[in-house]
Amino acid sequence: MSIIMDAPRTTDAARALRAELVERAATLRPLLARNADRTDRERGVPAENVGALAEAGLLSLMQPARYGGLQTDYRTLLEVSRETGRACGSTAWVASLLNASAWFVGLFPARAQDDVWADKPDARIAGVVTPSGTARVVEGGYRVSGRWAPASGCAHADWAVLGVTRPDAEGTSDAVGIVLAPMAELTVEDTWFVAGMRGTASNTLVGEDLFVPAHRFHSVPDAVEGRYATPFTDETLYRAPFVPAAALVLTGPQLGLAAAAVDLLVEKAPLRALTMTNYATQAEAPTIQLAAANAASFADSAQLHAYRAAADIDEAARAGAFPSYDARARMRMDAGMAAVHAREAVRIVCSAQGASSFGESNPLQRVWRDIETGSRHAVLNPEVAAEIYGKSLFGIRGTVSVLV
Repeated sequence: MSIIMDAPRTTDAARALRAELVERAATLRPLLARNADRTDRERGVPAENVGALAEAGLLSLMQPARYGGLQTDYRTLLEVSRETGRACGSTAWVASLLNASAWFVGLFPARAQDDVWADKPDARIAGVVTPSGTARVVEGGYRVSGRWAPASGCAHADWAVLGVTRPDAEGTSDAVGIVLAPMAELTVEDTWFVAGMRGTASNTLVGEDLFVPAHRFHSVPDAVEGRYATPFTDETLYRAPFVPAAALVLTGPQLGLAAAAVDLLVEKAPLRALTMTNYATQAEAPTIQLAAANAASFADSAQLHAYRAAADIDEAARAGAFPSYDARARMRMDAGMAAVHAREAVRIVCSAQGASSFGESNPLQRVWRDIETGSRHAVLNPEVAAEIYGKSLFGIRGTVSVLV
């Protein structure tokens, strides 16, 4: 198995654009950090943050260029998400999920994409692909009802991607799908009362007997196998494998949270004594030095796993070759390990800083709460990912989950 950190087919122009976008994100970090406590306290990303991200082009990374989007790649999304995550986990999470949902729309038929972006190129999309709704066949489309959560970014979205089942199609590839519905036709219930990632406002979307035209339905089994409905097959980004891509986008904010924790340790340790020791500063103590090394190494490991998966995803898309089951299993494993290692980096920093890590005035407690919550998203479940990957290494495939 090869290990690459960036897709070999990535052009110099793509790398230059990536660097520019990361720099734009870095420029926004002071604003996002300044608003981070408010974001957490008020349980929502401020409009000021969203507006700044949009103006910088950081909410159009996964939107087709045909509608004015930047149509970048997954490595770019990860790097931008990491940079914003260093300032605010919730803001980075919302931005990542809005971008990911734009990618989902790029898989739909052209007519569905036009519905979303033709008249409003800056339209944003939230999404819950878990099939929590039901689609009933009617003339011209479907009647859809359900409750979908957690809908990250729904407070800032114009459309929603919603997972549904079709009882009439049981046993076929259309039995499970995703549909597109305008947010104006949905109700948002305020249900997101959690310990971490509070600012994502990942509330519950409710729809009752919505009419969804037939062209706004996409089969999930088809998507899992790389059979997308978009006619624009020359667009590299929309050839990326469905499940690995959907899992990987969740790791970017967590890379940023791990980096933020290490930054805080390096910044604070020289300014504080190590309680109940003879060390004048924490930075002089071998225990803190070792903690810094281990935390930084875990943060690096998280980054390396995530970037390897991004490289595999981007290279397969550029080559126009849908990855094998075994390759996709490794990508899902990489995403799970990225989350685990990022979380461990934060844990080490909290332990090194002691009980003060959890003071309400200490931003480290918010970092800890955010990563403890975000890293436990079901798609990232490291035990499930390990079972899928371990079985695949022995040639056992398809016995754990269809989401590979």
